[in-house]
Amino acid sequence: MRRLVMWGTALSALGVLAAAPPAGAGSQRPPEADLAYHGWAAMTGGRMEVMLTPGNHGPSAVPEAAVRLRWSAPLAGRQSLPPGCVRTGERELVCRTGELAADEVGERIAVAVRMADRPSEVRLLVDTVWSGGTVDRNRGNDRQRVLVLDTGDAYSF
Repeated sequence: MRRLVMWGTALSALGVLAAAPPAGAGSQRPPEADLAYHGWAAMTGGRMEVMLTPGNHGPSAVPEAAVRLRWSAPLAGRQSLPPGCVRTGERELVCRTGELAADEVGERIAVAVRMADRPSEVRLLVDTVWSGGTVDRNRGNDRQRVLVLDTGDAYSF
């Protein structure tokens, strides 16, 4: 059975490769964009608020993108999430950014979640999971990591 699965995977890969035009034969490079996220996070009593603004430094527009928020501690079972956000795991959400014009900022995304326990600190990771078919060669500014202490203070990223 394992060999059959391996052969199926190999044949699928060959089918994809056969369908792709050869390099330089009229193939078009995907558009490039430079996504970035800036904002802050604060936690009090196990409830964390995250406010972030997506941006696109260009050169191309992004028709739609999705940002992932991941916590180092599990979220409580029931959450009230804003429109455009969905829970994708025990510790993560994915939110749509909407269209991002070149050299513009997008709509602010505000998320408030409850942690399963009341941790004294949580690491928050913010990164792009989908960029609408554009290529981002500068991944440093769309991958943010912030340590948030349960003090009520806002930690910027």
